[in-house]
Amino acid sequence: MHYTLLHFPEIKLQQSDGHKLRGYFAEAFGSDSDLYHNHDQDGRSIYRYPHIQFKVIDHHPMIIGVDEGARLIMKRFLDIKEIVISQSIYRLDQKNISSQEIELGIKVELYQYTFESPWMALNQSNHSKYMQGDHTVRKNLLTSILTGNILSFYKSVECIITDRILLTHDLRQITTNFKNTKMVAFKGSFVTNAILPDYIGLGKSVSRGYGAIRKTN
Repeated sequence: MHYTLLHFPEIKLQQSDGHKLRGYFAEAFGSDSDLYHNHDQDGRSIYRYPHIQFKVIDHHPMIIGVDEGARLIMKRFLDIKEIVISQSIYRLDQKNISSQEIELGIKVELYQYTFESPWMALNQSNHSKYMQGDHTVRKNLLTSILTGNILSFYKSVECIITDRILLTHDLRQITTNFKNTKMVAFKGSFVTNAILPDYIGLGKSVSRGYGAIRKTN
């Protein structure tokens, strides 16, 4: 899988500015590809795993690209001179970019990952099951959802796996403000035998920065 990480270390934003970062780049470069905004020409949402994702991690904005998204970021790297967030103009004196081919797959080794931004795991169909369940039901449900998220990511980059994904987690429930609505989300860590790139998103609203992970061992 082709992977590109573009990082702006001199700019400080709030984590909630992730959608504003996405909006700026969608306006600036959206004519290049719908991968910047995931909407068709009629403005309808395109439901797919986002191949370009916008994050604010430790107050610093970054853009993640996978496969075609990675190539688009590389193509536009030199054209990115500034970022405009809430009418504030941030001049880009420093931009750090790395691009590489990453081998994905299921291994014998186990890897630990931490959620660097809230993981939005629940949808309308499983929210009530989680809220009504006891500790064991909740833990098993989150294990199943997180495993499914990993499988969805692998499918989106055409990585075919035949081995079983093993996964355990240490997650805590939190509340996050999403589109001015309080939502149940999760922070913490998980261990799995699946290789995952740093800062890719899992779960819902990953293009806005949610569910960003980082390998910690």
